[in-house]
Amino acid sequence: MAATTDIMTRTLVTSLIMGLTTLISTGQDKDLLKYVNPFIGTDRMGHTYPGATVPFGMVQLSPDTDTLPYEVDGRYNGDVYKYCAGYQYADRTIVGFSHTHFSGTGHSDLGDILLMPTTGPLQMNPGTADAPENGYRSRFSHSAEKASPGYYSVLLEDNDILAELTATVRTGVHRYTFNKGGDAHVILDMVHGIYNDAGKNVWTFIRVENDTLVTGFRQTSGWARTRSLFFAIAFSKPIESYGFRDDSPARVYRGFWRRFDQGNNFPEAAGRNIRGHFDFTAKPGEQLIVRVAISPVSTAGALANLVAEAPQADFDAVMERAEEMWRAELQKIKVTMMDESRMTSFYTSLYHTFLSPTVYMDADGSYRGLDQNIHRADGFTNYTTFSLWDTYRALHPLFTIVQQQRTADMINSMLAHYDQSVHHMLPVWSHHANENWCMIGYHAVPVIADAIVKKIAGFDYARAAEACITSARNGWYDGLDDYMKLGYVPDERTGSSVSVTLEYAYDDWCIAQAVSKLPDYTPAALHEPASDGASGERLSRPSVADNSGKTLNRSDSNLYNSPYDEFFNRSRNFLNVWDPSKGFMRPRKRDGIFRENFDVLSTHGQGFIEGNAWNYSLYVPQDPAELIRLHGGSKRFTQHLDSLFTMYLPDSFFAETEDITREGIIGNYVHGNEPSHHVPYLYNYAGAPRKTQYWVRHIMDTKYLPAPDGLSGNDDCGQMSAWYVFSAMGFYPVAPGSDRYDLGSPLVKEATITLENGKTFKVTALNQGPQNIYVRKTELNGKKLDRPWITHDEIMQGGSLVFYMGR
Repeated sequence: MAATTDIMTRTLVTSLIMGLTTLISTGQDKDLLKYVNPFIGTDRMGHTYPGATVPFGMVQLSPDTDTLPYEVDGRYNGDVYKYCAGYQYADRTIVGFSHTHFSGTGHSDLGDILLMPTTGPLQMNPGTADAPENGYRSRFSHSAEKASPGYYSVLLEDNDILAELTATVRTGVHRYTFNKGGDAHVILDMVHGIYNDAGKNVWTFIRVENDTLVTGFRQTSGWARTRSLFFAIAFSKPIESYGFRDDSPARVYRGFWRRFDQGNNFPEAAGRNIRGHFDFTAKPGEQLIVRVAISPVSTAGALANLVAEAPQADFDAVMERAEEMWRAELQKIKVTMMDESRMTSFYTSLYHTFLSPTVYMDADGSYRGLDQNIHRADGFTNYTTFSLWDTYRALHPLFTIVQQQRTADMINSMLAHYDQSVHHMLPVWSHHANENWCMIGYHAVPVIADAIVKKIAGFDYARAAEACITSARNGWYDGLDDYMKLGYVPDERTGSSVSVTLEYAYDDWCIAQAVSKLPDYTPAALHEPASDGASGERLSRPSVADNSGKTLNRSDSNLYNSPYDEFFNRSRNFLNVWDPSKGFMRPRKRDGIFRENFDVLSTHGQGFIEGNAWNYSLYVPQDPAELIRLHGGSKRFTQHLDSLFTMYLPDSFFAETEDITREGIIGNYVHGNEPSHHVPYLYNYAGAPRKTQYWVRHIMDTKYLPAPDGLSGNDDCGQMSAWYVFSAMGFYPVAPGSDRYDLGSPLVKEATITLENGKTFKVTALNQGPQNIYVRKTELNGKKLDRPWITHDEIMQGGSLVFYMGR
């Protein structure tokens, strides 16, 4: 019996060891939250925030480290650019904690409802970074600062207060520990904001409902020119006293409110620039919990959100729920990497991709629409923060794999925007019930087309296609009338004429792909990848003018038999800005003549937005084969790409473009901005996949580092991070709107994607190593793959993709 017991014990121990080894090798025993570092991207160009939020949450509760104005002496203050997310890692003071932030953008807004705990004499000004003691801000040290998904904490040194933050979808929860106790205050600053200027606040309003509840709203006119945000604040102990200060511009008319002392214990305050204070007596070590719910609809909506999501002042319970929400999302892609630092880079990137778009509706489905009326989301979750010029490239394609239900909800949100638009336009760059018209193109189109082509369920395909077509025929929008008449946007119309033409052409190709998939529709021809890797079947090439401008392509919808023919023909308009004498895309005048003064290296004033001719001339993702033909064939095209990656671009050529900096550049290739993100994969189309593999790995190893300054450019609502997530798994969507993902060089050892249909898709890189960056062979579901791409259906059917790596 003893011998049998000994054998059973040894067997059990062996099984446990083998099981533990398996778990360790797959990484599945590890809490993935430990690999997320929200400080990555908070220094310099990344423009991310470190604070507390939940996946796609409406609240982004985060510290703001300065109060720089958007303008100084009537002119743009360039230093404000650093504070698009409100936080810069290099700063040493914190102004307070506001509840709304963008992640990674290159322009900004928000920073609403800033709270700051203090002790001692009351101070109502924020003070300055050089003299924080003259205001309510505080010094802090990174050694006493922590951040993880759903949680942030920092010691406010000047008053020895530990501030902790967590969140639900619509509520931010603060826990302040007053280590020394004393006369305690919570400052409510309704003046504070990101990208603030003297006229941004339209109105602020605060009501003290009782001794623990405060409500109010703020209306602003900034990037979103008509924005309203309502709030409800609940304190965990009764307010002892309170007051307000109105720094609104002086008015002759003051009404009869002047008879009251509105600054002290008066339960209502209104004006353009209101700050308030709420006072308590704190014992040493006493904690105060503050719950702040927001609503786009009303203070009643905010209060209902508070009751629905954080009914009790239980900080730890809210934090634990936030962490569980993050675990559920991060576990959708389980990876093992070569080392811990790469695990951090991967999961922080995945975390960043799940920050936006953001929920924009109350718990009951009510939301403020683009028409500023109140609507109810029927059967979908309404989203906002659509940075589409950035995110159509990789973020939304990633969602078609791991966030399919949210993809449908986001498209339904776009269609609601379209229905409410007096312009009959899908969103261009929209947030908080506003279209801000930032950037170019109509890039809701590729998001919708990609979802149609990939068979994402949950929205009306025909209605979505009609919205795409109508948006693309709005002649009043950004040169579209000229584009439809001439086949290009003329140089006289806009300083970004070439970029606009190229992006319209791609968007038009996406419309053609979408309508080809509609039920009961018979297109002229269905898209299939060409044998040489080109994407897009060709109609006859539109005639293009020589430099005399005599003959040009016309894109009038009346000339075509079907929307497919119309938009496929429009997708060829990139040919109309190609100058064969220069070998680059080039601005063209209305009369067809190419602009004379033209610098292919400069990023300023040359017909391109946030890029130069070298980068933007490669923006034909819908037809790389034709792009290669224009360059004289695969060999010359490969040499052109080699030059792009290895030449030197002096700083002077991007000095006037704040979105491009040296850290985001390799040669003349700009990874720190979006227009070039597909470019490393173009080597595949020229028959040089090893060069794709080399540069993709080089970019991942040098432009994504696990440090506060580890991002080489704005994360742009997750697009930069989505590029990494895709590329680390070994494939990338060069042309959203097709079902194709181009293969590169995986950085993972293993990646298992859990799909919403219950299946899994596993990527394995055998013989993976820092030097083994080249792919010797690939197998899909055990069979050799003789093409440098896989399809969306192949992923969604589940299975395995194996890379055999070598030098």
